[in-house]
Amino acid sequence: MSNSLLSLIGNTPLVKSRVLNTNPNVSVYFKMEGHNPGGSVKDRAAYNMIKTGYDNGDFTANDKLIEATSGNTGIALAMIAGVYGLDIELVMPENSTKERVQTMRAYGAKVTLTSSDVGIEGARDYAESKVANEGYIMMNQFGNPNNWKAHYNTTGPEIWNDTHGEITHFVSAMGTTGTIMGTSTYLKEKNSDIQIVGVQPSDNASIPGIRKWPEEYLPKIFDAKKVDRIMEVNEVEAKEMARKLAKEEGIFSGMSSGGAATVALRLAQEIEKGTIVSIVCDRGDRYLSSSLFD
Repeated sequence: MSNSLLSLIGNTPLVKSRVLNTNPNVSVYFKMEGHNPGGSVKDRAAYNMIKTGYDNGDFTANDKLIEATSGNTGIALAMIAGVYGLDIELVMPENSTKERVQTMRAYGAKVTLTSSDVGIEGARDYAESKVANEGYIMMNQFGNPNNWKAHYNTTGPEIWNDTHGEITHFVSAMGTTGTIMGTSTYLKEKNSDIQIVGVQPSDNASIPGIRKWPEEYLPKIFDAKKVDRIMEVNEVEAKEMARKLAKEEGIFSGMSSGGAATVALRLAQEIEKGTIVSIVCDRGDRYLSSSLFD
């Protein structure tokens, strides 16, 4: 029994691949972040950014908060801001799935949709202008150290403990890069030989939640030294793997999770032995209005 919804964030399960991994000397585990109360890995960062900022007096219930998001961070921020009684506006490209928009509004957030032609970069520019001209306060997931510290304090230790320190490779999609930065920092402190593998889309691939940022939009929290290898995945691979995860492993997730799993399973064929952990960052039900599972 829990007295607080927010206490349910984290401690998500690891599930071993039973079917898709065919190398008997390698274990591939999927970390099921859809089990967080807001349905994604972003609950961790959103909670740490809001709690730390609120506790430090960086903002109060009288302030207007704003954040640009591709979806999961927005849902997490909407949920947690609601619990704290905070006013938040979330800015997204207009081609975001309606499930995401409706979920944020259900939690009480104001949702502003910007042109899909300018993507998440345009949403970020809109939020920056509201901060500069209208006194809004931004959570700034792309530059806020409390994003990656959430994973240093929770995701990394959970993976280390649940694999009994046997993890050899960690695989994560890279969006804001908070997950991979914080988890890498923790795991490398435990064993510098652990390989940290970031997943990016190949050129011109569109995979929600994974980005190859233009230099001027590169998240300020990103430190390339904390990633040993970057592997690319295309849109077709990410979609097909999301479908395979659901059909063959019973893991219902989105495209970015499919992209990460593609890389994790590719790695499993490259190495002789090891333990690979791949982040399944959310649940597939927030993609049902898209073509992902058609």
